[in-house]
Amino acid sequence: MQPAEALNPRFLLYELLTPDFVGAVDASTFGARMPRASWDFIGSLEIRLPPLETQSIIANYLDRETARIDRLIAAKERMLALLEEKRAALISRVVTRGLDPNVPLKPSGQEWLGEIPAHWQVQPIKYLAVVGNGSTPSVDNADYWDDQGYPWLNSSVVNVSPVTVASRFVTETALRECHLPKIQPPAVLVGITGQGKTRGMAAVLGVEATINQHLAFIKPRTQALCADYLCHLLGHAYAFLRSDSDGAGSTKGAITCEQLANMKIPVPPRCEQIEICARIGQSLAVSMPVRSKIQASLDLLTERRAALITAAVTGQIPPEEMGA
Repeated sequence: MQPAEALNPRFLLYELLTPDFVGAVDASTFGARMPRASWDFIGSLEIRLPPLETQSIIANYLDRETARIDRLIAAKERMLALLEEKRAALISRVVTRGLDPNVPLKPSGQEWLGEIPAHWQVQPIKYLAVVGNGSTPSVDNADYWDDQGYPWLNSSVVNVSPVTVASRFVTETALRECHLPKIQPPAVLVGITGQGKTRGMAAVLGVEATINQHLAFIKPRTQALCADYLCHLLGHAYAFLRSDSDGAGSTKGAITCEQLANMKIPVPPRCEQIEICARIGQSLAVSMPVRSKIQASLDLLTERRAALITAAVTGQIPPEEMGA
């Protein structure tokens, strides 16, 4: 073993970032209930250690090249953030003000909402929809689960809208004994628990399914409320839902079905709701290909960064090509 003074700390950092090292550490946690790498295991892993002078050459080269790639990555991330801000601003504007910029406005009576078109109504969700949630059948009871059963969804599904893919499938026995609701579209799902970003997020339900206790469903009971419009509106209300669920009188870190049911929302005429959703859809049809292209470029840069580090620390790039 070489002495500690023969180790360049910056070279060591890059060595520890290689997929081989990260993969070995990650594999050591497989099967653990609470994955955590052992310091003893990490300390026992061997690393490549060229002469100190070569380490410095590699570290200096990677400092320069990764800084250049990081600047490009930061620029791509800023572009994605700007696209997201533009999307959010459009949705917030049209779901609360409609499509006519000259329409007369009135106070909504809701601080999170502000003014709305004078001809819109404000009503609690419970007047327009059924609100409820589900449960998780015992995972130890084989009678409750079946690969060919009824779709059962967990809270991760609110990250993508519409929801069309099930997490797992439950049996008719589970539906009957565990009081699981059968939810038919049109409906909206809302994440209601946890400190992560899913609490308060909403997605349109695209398939008949049931849900766990970490989700609430809102199913319109009348044509006066369009599920797509409601989903976009709840996206605008995300910060309000998060804040309200942390407030006094609520379950800490959770949105209750009662809160959702009593939440007062703007209700445009149905024809306007459909027009609003169409405008949002048109905007997304333009921006999504741009977003996908930027994301693909970002992914390539991230892969290039990792590959460059690996190539440099494993000797695939001669020192003379690194500015030695």
